[in-house]
Amino acid sequence: MDNRPIIMWFRRDLRLADHVALTAAVATGRPIVPVFIRDAQCDSLGAAPRLRMGLAIGEFKRALRGINSDLVLRSGDPLAVLRDLIAQTGATSVYWSRLYDPAQKSRDTAVKSGLRAAGIDAQSFAGHLLFEPWTVATKTGGFYKVFTPMWKSVRDRDVGAALPAPATLRAPDVWPRSEDLQSWNMGAAVRRGARTLASYCVVGEKAAQTRLETFIAEKLAQYTVQRDQPGVAGTSGLSENLTYGEISPRQCWQAGMRARQSGIAAAEDFMRELVWREFAYQLAHHSPHILTRNWKPEWDNFPWNTDETAAVTAWKQGRTGIAFVDAAMREIYVTGVMHNRARMIAASYLTKHLMTHWKIGMAWFADCLIDWDPCSNAMGWQWVAGSGPDAAPYFRIFNPDTQLQKFDPAGHYAARWLCEGRQAPSRTALSYFDMVPSHWGLSPQDPYPAPIVTLAQGRARALAAYHAREVG
Repeated sequence: MDNRPIIMWFRRDLRLADHVALTAAVATGRPIVPVFIRDAQCDSLGAAPRLRMGLAIGEFKRALRGINSDLVLRSGDPLAVLRDLIAQTGATSVYWSRLYDPAQKSRDTAVKSGLRAAGIDAQSFAGHLLFEPWTVATKTGGFYKVFTPMWKSVRDRDVGAALPAPATLRAPDVWPRSEDLQSWNMGAAVRRGARTLASYCVVGEKAAQTRLETFIAEKLAQYTVQRDQPGVAGTSGLSENLTYGEISPRQCWQAGMRARQSGIAAAEDFMRELVWREFAYQLAHHSPHILTRNWKPEWDNFPWNTDETAAVTAWKQGRTGIAFVDAAMREIYVTGVMHNRARMIAASYLTKHLMTHWKIGMAWFADCLIDWDPCSNAMGWQWVAGSGPDAAPYFRIFNPDTQLQKFDPAGHYAARWLCEGRQAPSRTALSYFDMVPSHWGLSPQDPYPAPIVTLAQGRARALAAYHAREVG
């Protein structure tokens, strides 16, 4: 029996079931040392995703302890930390699940090269996506720049069976030292709102599985209609769990496939959303500049505002005077998530009515979203702004008022998040004022603000800029 341990480096794959790298490690019969490394990329997370990552780590550590194992926590440069653990444990292998955005790929390439140079068996495995980016290609061998053809090419693809969770992990003879998760203080940046934000998080593998099962059984049949209604809990909510790998995309895909085969038509739309996430990763892998600059270079000279103006501050604070936008911006601040239709409206308002660069909105979402994902966030913002691949027509300017009337005719969404001027505001609407920084100086007794720019004025200004771009 080989007693040399394998170090299992966990990152955004905090689950036991359908874990390709973990399954490979267990198959060797060798001791396994699970480890999570708080590196510079972890420390650079925004306030909300960093809090959520801390919750995910804690729950996964408890899950590992339930199968005769544990999660070793270390801080520092990953290569240096892994070398130290190798020296302490006698490990000869390091396994991990691949990630695909440029920063993570660069880090992992350096780690793999450094370990292999020292004679360590360093292996990366699939698991964060349904399809490895290099396995989906157009007929000419390129990558898809338009979503629908990509969807059609993979909609019936067999992704294989999900892997079972191990019943136990073989422990090392001696556990290496671990840092204390509480000392990492992952929720510090959220400040006084940490407890409220955490209460909205659905954390861990077991909770994610329950969430999927409940969605398939109770919500999927009405998903096509209800997914666009912000006042209804009609979506799966699984983007949060997919972000931290508490559930695999393959498990979600298989559940959708079974539902589709059973005759639930809306399952097709659910599966399309899973592929939309894949599309974002395809783009980030093949054209990584999408995360940092306009995907279409012809937008580089567009006169977007790039300053922190009073209008931008009002947008961030949910004080634009436009009900749909303000409700959305308060929802994200309190809960760490924002309804998909609301995301589109809030982003459109910032980039079009306020003529503000999408990168400002992307950075704010990166600070506020518990389901923040670098690839999906960048693609979503550029899609709305018109500068990205397969983007919404840049000249399409959504009217937030008519959108709210169409998708929230009973006013449930607005009532949930807006309290100024209401005789009996909801608890959720009031909670926003308990969470925001005191230096914002906001109170539920404040009058609701007048629009910082009327929808007609904002639309006219954007159309004029678009016309000038076309003429120029």
